[in-house]
Amino acid sequence: MPRASIDIGSNSIVFLILDDDGSSILHDDAQVVSLGRGLDRTGQFQPDRMDAALDTIASCAKAAAAHGIDPAAVLGIATSASRRAGNAEAFYDKVRKETGINVRIISGIDEANLTWRGALFGLPQPTDTFAVVDLGGGSTEVVVGRPGTDTPESRISLEVGTVRLMEQFFDPQPADYLVAQFEEMSAHIAAVVSDVDWADGPKTLVGVAGTATTLGAMELGLKAWDRDIVHGSTLSIDALETWILSLLHSSPEQRREWAEVSPKRADILLAGAAVLHAVCAASGVPALTISDGGIRHGVLLHP
Repeated sequence: MPRASIDIGSNSIVFLILDDDGSSILHDDAQVVSLGRGLDRTGQFQPDRMDAALDTIASCAKAAAAHGIDPAAVLGIATSASRRAGNAEAFYDKVRKETGINVRIISGIDEANLTWRGALFGLPQPTDTFAVVDLGGGSTEVVVGRPGTDTPESRISLEVGTVRLMEQFFDPQPADYLVAQFEEMSAHIAAVVSDVDWADGPKTLVGVAGTATTLGAMELGLKAWDRDIVHGSTLSIDALETWILSLLHSSPEQRREWAEVSPKRADILLAGAAVLHAVCAASGVPALTISDGGIRHGVLLHP
């Protein structure tokens, strides 16, 4: 029987169905609901964001049922925002009652392990030590290990995420970004990324999650999402620097046009590009391999 998972992050909800043997994707969909919006300010999920998330999860339950999967069998995972929200448990109790889907809030370490296991889905195995960089809305997981293993050698959850950074360092819904704000954010990111021990650093970086894949699609010039083109593509540190400069001096309209494959992410891309650039610079790896794999694959392949 097919198997399904749902990954509930700070910014997006991603739903996946794999076939019986876990080799083929039957359904894969991401919706930006910004569940973590306002969380740093209030410590709670906001009512309108919970409503949006509940509607999306209910749609996932219907899609699962259409594939013959009981919603109770869907593996629901919630990450950074849910670890921090004071009303997360109550929200997921409501989700279970209204949709049948049970959602488990996982630790940063569990998040890193699942991301590691799912990041290489459908990609060639690296030949040497590599790191998976999972850039989320609330945090960034960096997981380092060797190919062919289910357990990484080191992992760290960094408290820098796209939504969190934009809310912390920029004015709400800015028409223009200020260079001083960006420089303050960059200094903060660099300080946090320095917590990673890169002494025996990876030879390859694999970037996962929606912001990384959106930047990858932008670099490829895509106007419509095409997983086959983005998955396994390369995003260099030079390209990231170019996009940082472009995004820093852009208007909201320009950002949405560039991010046509996922316009709801347009206003968090500056923070995302800055985090990925900092990781490349600190690790000494000049480019990222972009992967559309991640937690939703890892939890199904290695439950």
